Amino acid sequence: MKKKAFKVLTTIAVTGSLLATGTGFVSEPAPAAYAAETAQAPSVYIAPIDRAKFLAGSLFDFHVELNHLTTMPSSVTITVNGKDAEPFFGKPFVKTNTDKSQEFTIRDVKINEPGTYEVSVKADNGLAKTVKYEVVLTDQGGKKAKNVILFVGDGMAFPDITMSRIMSRGITEGKYNSLLEMDNFDQRAVVTTSGMDALVTDSANSASAYNTGHKSAVNGLGIYPDNTESSLDDPKVETLAEMLKRTRGMSVGVVTTSEIEDATPAAVVSHTRRRSDKPEIAEMLYKLQPEVILGGGSAYFLPKSTPGSKRKDEKNLFDMFQQKGYTIAENATQLKAANAPDKLLGLFHTADMSVYYDRSTNNKAELKSFTDQPNLWDMTQKALDTLNKNDKGFFLMVEGASIDKQLHPLDWERAAYDTIEMDKAIGVAKRFAEQNGETMIVVTADHSHSVSVAGTYWEGDGKSGREAFRTYEDSKFPTYVDSNGDGFPDTPDVDRKLAVVFGSHPDYYEDYKFDAVPTSPTVKNKDGQYVANPAKLANPDDPNRDRFLRPGTISSADSQGVHTADDVPLMAYGPGSQYFKGTMDNTDVFFGMANALGLNVSDAKSDGKNWIPLANFVHMMGGTVKYEASAREITIQINDGTILLNLNSGKATKNGKDFALEHRFENGTTFVSGSSILEVLAK
Repeated sequence: MKKKAFKVLTTIAVTGSLLATGTGFVSEPAPAAYAAETAQAPSVYIAPIDRAKFLAGSLFDFHVELNHLTTMPSSVTITVNGKDAEPFFGKPFVKTNTDKSQEFTIRDVKINEPGTYEVSVKADNGLAKTVKYEVVLTDQGGKKAKNVILFVGDGMAFPDITMSRIMSRGITEGKYNSLLEMDNFDQRAVVTTSGMDALVTDSANSASAYNTGHKSAVNGLGIYPDNTESSLDDPKVETLAEMLKRTRGMSVGVVTTSEIEDATPAAVVSHTRRRSDKPEIAEMLYKLQPEVILGGGSAYFLPKSTPGSKRKDEKNLFDMFQQKGYTIAENATQLKAANAPDKLLGLFHTADMSVYYDRSTNNKAELKSFTDQPNLWDMTQKALDTLNKNDKGFFLMVEGASIDKQLHPLDWERAAYDTIEMDKAIGVAKRFAEQNGETMIVVTADHSHSVSVAGTYWEGDGKSGREAFRTYEDSKFPTYVDSNGDGFPDTPDVDRKLAVVFGSHPDYYEDYKFDAVPTSPTVKNKDGQYVANPAKLANPDDPNRDRFLRPGTISSADSQGVHTADDVPLMAYGPGSQYFKGTMDNTDVFFGMANALGLNVSDAKSDGKNWIPLANFVHMMGGTVKYEASAREITIQINDGTILLNLNSGKATKNGKDFALEHRFENGTTFVSGSSILEVLAK
């Protein structure tokens, strides 16, 4: 609904005080109000939402909605820590309304000082809401990374890594013959993935969390949702790439095997409520101008009059980028010839790039005319060659996109090949980081799938279907062979295969015969419902084919497998990797990368102290740490001495004597300053 000028007398006042510091495939709905999706009663919606965490000095849009109003308030009070919101942010509200809502928006604001902030909204019709924000500075102590490389295995659940390791490295008498590149990263964590509006996330808002440190809604990129129909006016939050370019002049690279406008790569640069705004996302890439852009999706760069274009205008983004000094590559041959240009744009398919198995076998039935597409590790190397020319450093996001895109249609073998492909790209980055010494690598997934390895499948004794599904002592080791040592099995069709199952899927047939061409697991019947597709079988006319049927666990309105809310793996390497440990929210990954870089986008000054996790330090020194929750007291035994630290009083004692130990408690972790703990140990 188009808004009209807000003419009701509105008073904006301020109260409060400074508190203590502290791609997947989706069925995409039309953008709608977040508040409207959750309740029809009169309500207040504040964006950013409660418990949002900000990097001090980062830009965001502040937005308040009063929704589903039955009576219009004559007075609304919006307060931020005891000050009027307008002078607090230094800008006036833009005020709008509809017949049943009122909105207050201030764009491109920031909070420079670290601390905890309380936002309160009160209307004279009885509506009220309060949210709290945490604003932080990054740790400035210790060795910092100059570069950060983020690998996102789209949909890469823990079992996907397991099956890929088995197929790539082999297993003998229960021990793997070797490990994947990502397996050898020392720092490990698990990441929770839910978005602000749903338990199970899609790739857009989960990748957005990695790039902004903020939650979003399903289909949202770099925004908090609002109540307007437009998908492009929602309250924005600044991305890491935008911060790095704005404040440091660092280079940015985006590499993927999907359309470059797809959810995960788009999250690096985009602000939209609707991930399908791909023509607009292509223009957002142009606005930020990452130094490296590699992937598929050229259909949104081509003018409408060009065959294959998906634009509705005559903009030619290839020409626009070329005029900005970009070297253009349209196939693997041209990419290979590109010799570390200052700027590199390579788009190798009008849509998503073909998956690794079909590219590597020159499967023309699937490739069609796109027979010269590069692999992910070559794209990664080319990106590093260009980005490393910037003395100020770089941020590179690399996505193994078709792990997810093949797990959706339950094609776990193609998904495993793409996982191995990404792992080889991780190896390229790891070797660069080892030589560079200033590069941190993070490997994670945006969400999980319900895939699992439950045994092996073998028809050698004449059985088939579920009778050939071997478990426990009958699950003899699979017979994949890598005769040329390239890390990929010579063929996915061997006599004893992995028996892979899915937990969230429609009806489908699984006979463990590899599909020569990617095939949908379902087809629509006359009633418009999705049913198992016999074309998945080696013999679609098998009269006894239901022995291969896997009855669905989700609605017959769903044509493919769906994401799950399971935690996902994270592995990290290099300076700053110590920030990644334990169980992390997906928004925390952003702050881990910012801390590794020592990113300061605020005028506020850090205290300059090297804050380190107490437990990590003590364990490294061969000591022990015990926490007594009821007394909030920590007992540290190290170097034959005992230190007691009381978190209530702040007092530290060693062997009965009081000492000054600088410490702070944040997000469930006790930190001490490096110099302070060393001084206490020296006493």
